[in-house]
Amino acid sequence: MCRILFFLSFVFFSSVLFSQEKSCCQTNVSFAGLSEDKAFRDAHQLPKDFVLQNAKGKMIKFKTEDGKEANAYFIESPEASKKFILVFHEWWGLNDNIKRESDELQDKLGNVNILALDLYDGVVATKREDAAKLMQSNDKNRSMEIIKGAIKFAGKDAEIGTIGWCFGGGWSLQASILAGKQGKACVIYYGIIENTPETFKDLHAPVLGIFAEKDGWITPDVYKNLEKNLKAAGKKVTIRSFNADHAFANPSNTNFDEKATKEAKELTIKFFKENLIR
Repeated sequence: MCRILFFLSFVFFSSVLFSQEKSCCQTNVSFAGLSEDKAFRDAHQLPKDFVLQNAKGKMIKFKTEDGKEANAYFIESPEASKKFILVFHEWWGLNDNIKRESDELQDKLGNVNILALDLYDGVVATKREDAAKLMQSNDKNRSMEIIKGAIKFAGKDAEIGTIGWCFGGGWSLQASILAGKQGKACVIYYGIIENTPETFKDLHAPVLGIFAEKDGWITPDVYKNLEKNLKAAGKKVTIRSFNADHAFANPSNTNFDEKATKEAKELTIKFFKENLIR
């Protein structure tokens, strides 16, 4: 019987991992705790040098209720639109790869505003060790304030979708919960939060979860448990898994799987068109 669990309070990514060993039975995973796992760190290859050319968006600042300002990469809809997608970065921070993904979303979806949030307040990591420290020290309260500030920036009449990868995948789900009835579509790439059916009482957005079957951390047991709890809460969820490794959709990673990424992106665009853009 598998006895080792990663205990966490991962809803806000602030827990401490009680055991660094992986368990075949684990159903809850702490990204804050995983940052201490050398194997997890090594699974993230160093980002390739990439500078975004001809960016569609620009960096902006918006106010948060804690009296500070937050940063975001903002791509305004070509035509006036109340549709917004909040984008959440990986553990590296808001780098040019995430901005490229944001540009691509806008290209494929058309009249939608894209707001890629900076949960690290201007810091971007280029080394695994630095990324691990940033993820582990991520201030849950500050990140929540940034998300709430972004929802306020979008406006009370905005319809909101969310998307994120790994660390950002969990925050995508948390943001859709915070968006309440404004939430219309949530996409998670190999991310998770601690969850029970009660976790999702304020979630209104349908969820598309994209996972990797070879992922040694967000395992099939973990994402199947997420699916079970979402369904138990009466929420609409679609889970799609690929025969790939963690972070397979990041072109900076040697685990990058071009075929799986293409199919996952097609699913993502279709999901946003059906649930947000309409």
